[in-house]
Amino acid sequence: MTTFDSDAFVFFGATGNLAYKQIFPALQAMIQRAHFDMPIIGVARSAKGLDGLRARAHESLEKHGGVDARAFAVLSAKLQYVNGDYANQETFSNLRKALGGSSHPLYYLATPPDLFATVAEGLAKANFDKEARVVVEKPFGRDLASAQALNRTLRKSFPESAIFRIDHYLGKEPVQNLLYFRFANSFLEPILNNNYIQSVQITMAETLGVEGRGSFYEDVGAIRDVVQNHMLEVVALLTMEAPITRDLDALRDEKQRAFRAMRPVTPADVVRGQFRGYRKEKVSLRIRRWRHLLRSSCISTHGDGQAFHSTFELVSECLSPQLKYWLNSSVLRRPCSTQLLRVRRISFAFVSAPV
Repeated sequence: MTTFDSDAFVFFGATGNLAYKQIFPALQAMIQRAHFDMPIIGVARSAKGLDGLRARAHESLEKHGGVDARAFAVLSAKLQYVNGDYANQETFSNLRKALGGSSHPLYYLATPPDLFATVAEGLAKANFDKEARVVVEKPFGRDLASAQALNRTLRKSFPESAIFRIDHYLGKEPVQNLLYFRFANSFLEPILNNNYIQSVQITMAETLGVEGRGSFYEDVGAIRDVVQNHMLEVVALLTMEAPITRDLDALRDEKQRAFRAMRPVTPADVVRGQFRGYRKEKVSLRIRRWRHLLRSSCISTHGDGQAFHSTFELVSECLSPQLKYWLNSSVLRRPCSTQLLRVRRISFAFVSAPV
Protein backbone atom coordinates (compact mmCIF):
# COMPACT_ATOMS: atom_id res chain seq x y z
CA MET A 1 0.00 0.00 0.00
CA THR A 2 1.38 3.40 -1.01
CA THR A 3 1.03 5.74 2.00
CA PHE A 4 3.36 8.58 1.01
CA ASP A 5 2.13 12.05 0.06
CA SER A 6 2.55 13.10 -3.56
CA ASP A 7 4.93 16.05 -3.98
CA ALA A 8 4.39 16.95 -7.66
CA PHE A 9 1.43 16.88 -10.05
CA VAL A 10 2.28 15.93 -13.64
CA PHE A 11 -0.51 15.88 -16.20
CA PHE A 12 -0.01 14.57 -19.71
CA GLY A 13 -2.32 16.08 -22.29
CA ALA A 14 -1.99 19.55 -20.76
CA THR A 15 -3.42 21.28 -23.83
CA GLY A 16 -6.26 18.83 -24.34
CA ASN A 17 -9.99 19.09 -23.82
CA LEU A 18 -10.06 17.38 -20.42
CA ALA A 19 -7.41 19.69 -19.00
CA TYR A 20 -9.22 22.70 -20.44
CA LYS A 21 -12.63 21.80 -19.03
CA GLN A 22 -11.80 19.94 -15.84
CA ILE A 23 -8.20 19.97 -14.65
CA PHE A 24 -7.41 23.70 -14.64
CA PRO A 25 -10.70 24.60 -12.87
CA ALA A 26 -10.10 21.79 -10.35
CA LEU A 27 -6.55 22.99 -9.65
CA GLN A 28 -7.75 26.53 -9.02
CA ALA A 29 -10.52 25.24 -6.73
CA MET A 30 -8.04 23.21 -4.66
CA ILE A 31 -5.69 26.19 -4.39
CA GLN A 32 -8.60 28.36 -3.23
CA ARG A 33 -9.27 25.85 -0.44
CA ALA A 34 -5.58 25.60 0.47
CA HIS A 35 -5.60 21.89 -0.45
CA PHE A 36 -2.84 22.05 -3.03
CA ASP A 37 0.79 22.98 -2.54
CA MET A 38 3.12 21.27 -5.01
CA PRO A 39 4.66 21.88 -8.45
CA ILE A 40 2.30 21.54 -11.43
CA ILE A 41 3.92 20.20 -14.60
CA GLY A 42 2.01 20.07 -17.86
CA VAL A 43 3.30 17.78 -20.61
CA ALA A 44 2.04 18.25 -24.18
CA ARG A 45 3.09 18.91 -27.76
CA SER A 46 1.04 21.89 -28.88
CA ALA A 47 1.38 24.71 -26.33
CA LYS A 48 3.44 27.75 -27.30
CA GLY A 49 5.79 27.44 -24.37
CA LEU A 50 5.01 28.09 -20.72
CA ASP A 51 3.39 31.44 -21.46
CA GLY A 52 1.09 29.73 -23.94
CA LEU A 53 0.07 27.12 -21.36
CA ARG A 54 -0.61 29.83 -18.77
CA ALA A 55 -2.75 31.69 -21.30
CA ARG A 56 -4.72 28.52 -22.02
CA ALA A 57 -5.20 27.93 -18.27
CA HIS A 58 -6.50 31.49 -17.87
CA GLU A 59 -8.90 31.06 -20.79
CA SER A 60 -10.06 27.76 -19.34
CA LEU A 61 -10.93 29.41 -16.03
CA GLU A 62 -12.70 32.31 -17.74
CA LYS A 63 -15.06 29.86 -19.43
CA HIS A 64 -15.39 27.33 -16.62
CA GLY A 65 -16.18 29.00 -13.31
CA GLY A 66 -14.29 32.28 -13.45
CA VAL A 67 -10.78 33.46 -12.62
CA ASP A 68 -9.81 34.02 -8.99
CA ALA A 69 -6.91 36.45 -9.32
CA ARG A 70 -5.16 35.32 -6.13
CA ALA A 71 -5.57 31.60 -6.79
CA PHE A 72 -4.59 31.95 -10.45
CA ALA A 73 -1.42 33.81 -9.46
CA VAL A 74 -0.46 30.82 -7.29
CA LEU A 75 -1.39 28.35 -10.02
CA SER A 76 0.57 30.29 -12.62
CA ALA A 77 3.66 30.45 -10.38
CA LYS A 78 3.56 26.68 -9.75
CA LEU A 79 2.92 25.79 -13.39
CA GLN A 80 5.72 24.37 -15.53
CA TYR A 81 5.67 23.05 -19.08
CA VAL A 82 7.45 20.17 -20.82
CA ASN A 83 7.06 20.03 -24.59
CA GLY A 84 7.61 16.78 -26.43
CA ASP A 85 6.38 13.63 -28.07
CA TYR A 86 5.33 10.91 -25.62
CA ALA A 87 7.06 8.30 -27.76
CA ASN A 88 10.36 10.19 -27.51
CA GLN A 89 12.37 9.33 -24.41
CA GLU A 90 13.91 12.80 -24.45
CA THR A 91 10.53 14.11 -23.30
CA PHE A 92 10.88 12.10 -20.10
CA SER A 93 14.46 13.28 -19.61
CA ASN A 94 13.16 16.86 -19.73
CA LEU A 95 10.42 15.89 -17.30
CA ARG A 96 13.06 14.65 -14.86
CA LYS A 97 14.68 18.08 -14.94
CA ALA A 98 11.35 19.77 -14.31
CA LEU A 99 10.60 17.49 -11.35
CA GLY A 100 13.76 18.61 -9.60
CA GLY A 101 13.80 17.19 -6.08
CA SER A 102 10.30 15.72 -6.22
CA SER A 103 10.39 12.00 -5.47
CA HIS A 104 6.69 11.04 -5.22
CA PRO A 105 4.98 12.50 -8.29
CA LEU A 106 1.37 11.91 -9.25
CA TYR A 107 1.02 11.28 -13.00
CA TYR A 108 -2.36 12.09 -14.50
CA LEU A 109 -2.90 10.64 -17.98
CA ALA A 110 -5.39 13.06 -19.59
CA THR A 111 -4.43 11.88 -23.06
CA PRO A 112 -6.30 9.96 -25.76
CA PRO A 113 -6.59 6.33 -24.59
CA ASP A 114 -4.30 4.98 -27.30
CA LEU A 115 -1.43 6.85 -25.60
CA PHE A 116 -1.91 5.45 -22.08
CA ALA A 117 0.46 2.52 -22.62
CA THR A 118 3.01 4.72 -24.44
CA VAL A 119 3.18 7.15 -21.51
CA ALA A 120 3.32 4.35 -18.92
CA GLU A 121 6.16 2.63 -20.77
CA GLY A 122 8.02 5.93 -21.12
CA LEU A 123 7.75 6.55 -17.38
CA ALA A 124 9.03 3.04 -16.65
CA LYS A 125 12.02 3.39 -19.00
CA ALA A 126 12.94 6.65 -17.30
CA ASN A 127 12.65 4.95 -13.90
CA PHE A 128 9.85 7.34 -12.94
CA ASP A 129 7.55 4.61 -11.66
CA LYS A 130 9.18 4.16 -8.25
CA GLU A 131 7.19 5.57 -5.32
CA ALA A 132 4.81 7.34 -7.66
CA ARG A 133 1.12 7.18 -8.50
CA VAL A 134 -0.63 7.13 -11.86
CA VAL A 135 -4.18 8.20 -12.69
CA VAL A 136 -5.72 6.77 -15.87
CA GLU A 137 -8.83 8.38 -17.31
CA LYS A 138 -11.64 6.64 -19.11
CA PRO A 139 -12.08 4.92 -21.53
CA PHE A 140 -9.80 2.19 -20.22
CA GLY A 141 -9.07 0.28 -23.41
CA ARG A 142 -11.17 -0.29 -26.53
CA ASP A 143 -12.46 -3.71 -25.43
CA LEU A 144 -11.74 -6.45 -22.90
CA ALA A 145 -8.52 -7.60 -24.57
CA SER A 146 -7.03 -4.10 -24.83
CA ALA A 147 -8.10 -3.27 -21.26
CA GLN A 148 -6.34 -6.40 -20.00
CA ALA A 149 -3.24 -5.52 -22.03
CA LEU A 150 -3.23 -1.99 -20.57
CA ASN A 151 -3.54 -3.46 -17.08
CA ARG A 152 -0.51 -5.64 -17.70
CA THR A 153 1.49 -2.65 -18.94
CA LEU A 154 0.60 -0.53 -15.90
CA ARG A 155 1.30 -3.33 -13.44
CA LYS A 156 4.76 -3.84 -14.88
CA SER A 157 5.59 -0.35 -13.69
CA PHE A 158 3.29 0.47 -10.78
CA PRO A 159 1.90 -1.56 -7.87
CA GLU A 160 -1.87 -1.96 -7.93
CA SER A 161 -2.26 0.36 -4.93
CA ALA A 162 -0.63 3.15 -6.96
CA ILE A 163 -2.92 2.82 -10.01
CA PHE A 164 -6.12 4.86 -10.07
CA ARG A 165 -8.58 4.14 -12.88
CA ILE A 166 -11.08 6.96 -12.78
CA ASP A 167 -14.10 8.45 -14.49
CA HIS A 168 -14.14 12.20 -13.81
CA TYR A 169 -17.93 12.25 -14.31
CA LEU A 170 -18.36 10.55 -10.94
CA GLY A 171 -16.93 13.67 -9.29
CA LYS A 172 -19.94 15.75 -10.32
CA GLU A 173 -22.15 16.59 -7.37
CA PRO A 174 -25.46 15.58 -9.05
CA VAL A 175 -24.02 12.14 -9.75
CA GLN A 176 -22.71 11.74 -6.20
CA ASN A 177 -26.11 12.80 -4.86
CA LEU A 178 -27.87 9.89 -6.56
CA LEU A 179 -27.00 7.49 -3.71
CA TYR A 180 -28.37 9.90 -1.11
CA PHE A 181 -31.40 10.63 -3.28
CA ARG A 182 -32.20 6.93 -3.39
CA PHE A 183 -31.23 5.53 -0.02
CA ALA A 184 -31.67 8.50 2.33
CA ASN A 185 -35.24 9.28 1.24
CA SER A 186 -37.67 6.91 2.93
CA PHE A 187 -40.52 8.03 0.66
CA LEU A 188 -38.66 6.96 -2.48
CA GLU A 189 -36.75 3.78 -1.76
CA PRO A 190 -39.81 1.58 -1.06
CA ILE A 191 -41.40 2.47 -4.42
CA LEU A 192 -38.34 2.52 -6.65
CA ASN A 193 -39.12 -0.85 -8.20
CA ASN A 194 -41.14 -2.46 -10.95
CA ASN A 195 -44.31 -2.52 -8.85
CA TYR A 196 -44.69 1.24 -9.10
CA ILE A 197 -42.40 2.50 -11.87
CA GLN A 198 -42.89 1.70 -15.53
CA SER A 199 -39.69 3.23 -16.90
CA VAL A 200 -36.66 5.32 -16.02
CA GLN A 201 -35.13 7.67 -18.56
CA ILE A 202 -31.65 9.10 -18.14
CA THR A 203 -30.61 12.02 -20.33
CA MET A 204 -27.12 13.48 -20.58
CA ALA A 205 -27.28 16.70 -22.61
CA GLU A 206 -24.50 19.14 -23.37
CA THR A 207 -23.78 21.85 -25.92
CA LEU A 208 -20.28 21.89 -27.36
CA GLY A 209 -18.35 21.65 -30.55
CA VAL A 210 -16.13 18.83 -31.70
CA GLU A 211 -13.39 21.32 -30.75
CA GLY A 212 -10.46 19.66 -32.45
CA ARG A 213 -11.38 16.19 -31.19
CA GLY A 214 -12.25 14.72 -34.57
CA SER A 215 -9.41 12.22 -34.49
CA PHE A 216 -10.35 11.28 -30.92
CA TYR A 217 -13.96 10.53 -31.87
CA GLU A 218 -12.95 8.65 -34.99
CA ASP A 219 -10.89 6.34 -32.79
CA VAL A 220 -13.02 6.23 -29.65
CA GLY A 221 -16.56 7.15 -30.67
CA ALA A 222 -19.43 8.39 -28.52
CA ILE A 223 -20.18 5.00 -26.97
CA ARG A 224 -16.68 4.55 -25.53
CA ASP A 225 -16.44 8.24 -24.66
CA VAL A 226 -19.55 8.59 -22.49
CA VAL A 227 -21.87 5.58 -22.66
CA GLN A 228 -19.76 2.70 -21.35
CA ASN A 229 -18.51 4.87 -18.47
CA HIS A 230 -20.58 7.98 -17.61
CA MET A 231 -23.97 6.58 -18.55
CA LEU A 232 -23.51 3.04 -17.26
CA GLU A 233 -22.17 4.38 -13.96
CA VAL A 234 -25.39 6.36 -13.56
CA VAL A 235 -27.39 3.23 -14.45
CA ALA A 236 -25.52 1.33 -11.75
CA LEU A 237 -26.21 4.02 -9.15
CA LEU A 238 -29.92 3.88 -9.98
CA THR A 239 -30.29 0.10 -10.07
CA MET A 240 -27.83 -1.21 -7.47
CA GLU A 241 -28.84 -2.27 -3.99
CA ALA A 242 -27.66 -0.30 -0.98
CA PRO A 243 -23.99 -0.99 -0.09
CA ILE A 244 -23.60 -2.80 3.22
CA THR A 245 -21.00 -0.24 4.36
CA ARG A 246 -19.87 3.19 3.20
CA ASP A 247 -16.44 2.09 1.98
CA LEU A 248 -15.55 2.08 -1.72
CA ASP A 249 -15.21 -1.70 -1.96
CA ALA A 250 -18.83 -2.19 -0.88
CA LEU A 251 -19.98 0.39 -3.43
CA ARG A 252 -17.97 -1.33 -6.17
CA ASP A 253 -19.39 -4.74 -5.25
CA GLU A 254 -22.99 -3.53 -5.56
CA LYS A 255 -22.26 -1.85 -8.89
CA GLN A 256 -20.70 -5.07 -10.13
CA ARG A 257 -23.82 -7.04 -9.19
CA ALA A 258 -25.93 -4.58 -11.16
CA PHE A 259 -23.64 -4.88 -14.19
CA ARG A 260 -23.71 -8.67 -14.02
CA ALA A 261 -27.50 -8.57 -14.15
CA MET A 262 -27.42 -6.77 -17.51
CA ARG A 263 -28.07 -8.83 -20.60
CA PRO A 264 -25.39 -8.56 -23.28
CA VAL A 265 -26.29 -6.11 -26.03
CA THR A 266 -27.07 -7.90 -29.29
CA PRO A 267 -26.96 -6.53 -32.86
CA ALA A 268 -30.76 -6.43 -32.80
CA ASP A 269 -30.58 -3.91 -29.95
CA VAL A 270 -28.35 -1.47 -31.81
CA VAL A 271 -29.09 1.06 -34.53
CA ARG A 272 -26.11 2.91 -36.01
CA GLY A 273 -26.14 5.73 -38.51
CA GLN A 274 -25.01 9.23 -39.40
CA PHE A 275 -26.75 12.56 -39.80
CA ARG A 276 -25.66 16.17 -40.26
CA GLY A 277 -22.10 15.05 -40.51
CA TYR A 278 -21.94 13.11 -37.29
CA ARG A 279 -23.12 9.97 -35.58
CA LYS A 280 -26.31 8.81 -33.98
CA GLU A 281 -26.18 5.80 -31.69
CA LYS A 282 -29.12 3.94 -30.16
CA VAL A 283 -28.62 1.07 -27.77
CA SER A 284 -31.09 -1.20 -25.99
CA LEU A 285 -30.03 -2.46 -22.58
CA ARG A 286 -31.79 -5.02 -20.39
CA ILE A 287 -31.20 -5.64 -16.71
CA ARG A 288 -32.77 -8.74 -15.19
CA ARG A 289 -33.20 -8.15 -11.46
CA TRP A 290 -36.18 -8.63 -9.16
CA ARG A 291 -36.27 -4.94 -8.25
CA HIS A 292 -35.86 -3.58 -11.75
CA LEU A 293 -36.03 -6.07 -14.62
CA LEU A 294 -35.25 -3.17 -16.92
CA ARG A 295 -35.46 -3.13 -20.70
CA SER A 296 -35.80 -0.83 -23.71
CA SER A 297 -32.94 1.59 -23.09
CA CYS A 298 -32.10 4.24 -25.66
CA ILE A 299 -28.85 6.13 -26.00
CA SER A 300 -28.52 8.74 -28.73
CA THR A 301 -26.40 11.67 -29.88
CA HIS A 302 -27.61 14.71 -31.79
CA GLY A 303 -25.80 17.39 -33.80
CA ASP A 304 -27.10 20.55 -35.43
CA GLY A 305 -24.30 21.53 -37.82
CA GLN A 306 -22.85 24.76 -36.41
CA ALA A 307 -22.60 23.78 -32.75
CA PHE A 308 -22.55 20.15 -31.73
CA HIS A 309 -25.41 19.44 -29.36
CA SER A 310 -25.06 15.96 -27.94
CA THR A 311 -27.79 14.21 -26.03
CA PHE A 312 -27.38 10.73 -24.60
CA GLU A 313 -30.55 9.07 -23.42
CA LEU A 314 -31.11 5.79 -21.65
CA VAL A 315 -34.69 4.64 -21.15
CA SER A 316 -35.44 1.60 -19.01
CA GLU A 317 -38.84 -0.07 -18.62
CA CYS A 318 -39.65 -1.96 -15.46
CA LEU A 319 -41.17 -5.36 -16.14
CA SER A 320 -43.18 -7.65 -13.91
CA PRO A 321 -41.01 -10.09 -11.94
CA GLN A 322 -41.17 -13.78 -12.73
CA LEU A 323 -43.41 -14.71 -9.85
CA LYS A 324 -43.58 -18.37 -10.86
CA TYR A 325 -40.22 -18.90 -9.16
CA TRP A 326 -41.65 -17.56 -5.90
CA LEU A 327 -45.11 -19.16 -5.79
CA ASN A 328 -43.99 -21.70 -3.21
CA SER A 329 -42.45 -19.09 -0.97
CA SER A 330 -43.95 -18.80 2.50
CA VAL A 331 -43.33 -15.06 2.34
CA LEU A 332 -44.72 -14.27 -1.11
CA ARG A 333 -47.91 -16.18 -1.88
CA ARG A 334 -49.34 -13.83 -4.50
CA PRO A 335 -48.61 -10.42 -6.02
CA CYS A 336 -50.01 -7.40 -4.21
CA SER A 337 -53.28 -6.29 -5.81
CA THR A 338 -53.39 -2.80 -4.31
CA GLN A 339 -51.00 -0.02 -5.27
CA LEU A 340 -51.27 3.30 -3.46
CA LEU A 341 -48.96 5.10 -5.86
CA ARG A 342 -47.65 4.35 -9.33
CA VAL A 343 -45.06 6.53 -10.99
CA ARG A 344 -45.07 5.96 -14.73
CA ARG A 345 -41.76 7.64 -15.50
CA ILE A 346 -38.86 9.23 -13.67
CA SER A 347 -36.40 11.32 -15.66
CA PHE A 348 -32.92 12.39 -14.64
CA ALA A 349 -31.17 15.13 -16.60
CA PHE A 350 -27.48 15.91 -16.21
CA VAL A 351 -26.31 19.16 -17.74
CA SER A 352 -22.55 19.67 -17.99
CA ALA A 353 -21.36 22.51 -15.77
CA PRO A 354 -17.97 23.69 -14.48
CA VAL A 355 -16.58 21.78 -11.54
